[in-house]
Amino acid sequence: MSDSPIYFVILGQTLQGERFRPSDWAERLAGVMAPYRPPGAGAGHLTYSPYVVPRVIAGIKCVVVDERIRQIEPLAWKFVHDFASDNDLVTLQDIQDVETGVSSGLASKKA
Repeated sequence: MSDSPIYFVILGQTLQGERFRPSDWAERLAGVMAPYRPPGAGAGHLTYSPYVVPRVIAGIKCVVVDERIRQIEPLAWKFVHDFASDNDLVTLQDIQDVETGVSSGLASKKA
C-alpha cells in the first residue's frame, strides 16, 4: 500500500460541459478552506491550505483537495464535496498523481 496522498479534484466544468463561473471560483473555494492546515503548520498571511489548492490542469481550472483534510475537519471535506455536487461540477475521485490522473480522467469523460 502506498503512503502517497489521495486527491479529490473538482474541475471547473459542469456536467453539461460548460465552463463554471465566476472565473475566480477556484481561488474563492481554496480561500474559504485556508484555515484547515496540517497540525503545527503556520498560517501565513493570505496563503492557501496545502490541502485545498487551486490549479490549472490541461487548460481547465481545478481545485485539488487532499483527502487528509478529512482527518482534520470532516465538515470541510463534506463542504467541498457538497460544493461540487450543488454546482453540478465534474469531479475525479481517488487520484494519486494529479497531473496524470486529471489528464486521463478528462480523456475518459470525453470518451
